Amino acid sequence: MALAVASCGIYSFTGTSIQADVNTITIPYVEYKALRVNPSLAGDLTEALQEKFRRLTRLEQVDVDGDLELIAEVTGYDVKATAVTADELASQNRLTVTVKIEFTNHKYPEDDVSQSFSAYEDFDATLSLDSVESTLCETIIEKIVEDIFNATVAQW
Repeated sequence: MALAVASCGIYSFTGTSIQADVNTITIPYVEYKALRVNPSLAGDLTEALQEKFRRLTRLEQVDVDGDLELIAEVTGYDVKATAVTADELASQNRLTVTVKIEFTNHKYPEDDVSQSFSAYEDFDATLSLDSVESTLCETIIEKIVEDIFNATVAQW
């Protein structure tokens, strides 16, 4: 039974549902359109997306004209206070990153996805964003990449 399911090419044990005749994916560099700047976020996100698809699918990554195309842009990068003390001072801050994607399946357009994904991490307000930013972004990128993967090829 497992051999029959795996050999049909639609389901894999990594949780993806990619048709047998879909062989390539194009994941261009993520555009950065948020007002607040993080110079490494777009590159880190691009690398994480490419790595996730390389590791968990059989798809060959090509620079242009892939059977699948995943275009992403960072549309939000915000820090806001989430908890306030009795003295009306922030005790917790939240970094939120929002990424909009356009996923196109050139062979099966019914699988196309256009969606925004957000993830956040809280940090102590006594710490500067600069001191925790890279660690927070790492965790946020992990969450967003997982959500994008699930919404596109895992279709959960």
